Amino acid sequence: MPESIQLHLLRPGQRGTITRINGESALRRRFAEMGIVKGETILIERNAPMGDPVEYFIKGYHLALRKEESANIEVTLIGSENG
Repeated sequence: MPESIQLHLLRPGQRGTITRINGESALRRRFAEMGIVKGETILIERNAPMGDPVEYFIKGYHLALRKEESANIEVTLIGSENG
């Protein structure tokens, strides 16, 4: 089974499948309301000029999350050999 990594460690252009969501129940509920649920594919679009927040693409829309928040989301990389 592929190893899970924290979402904030991905680089622009990489995508992953969400495998786990950590954090307090209020934060997990907020993620679910935004469509961040186990099994969804998420793509990192780009970093802000100072590195935070990071723009992601999930379920057909763009989403910006702070690295502190995205550290609670674990993913497995998709197509890590080809980028």
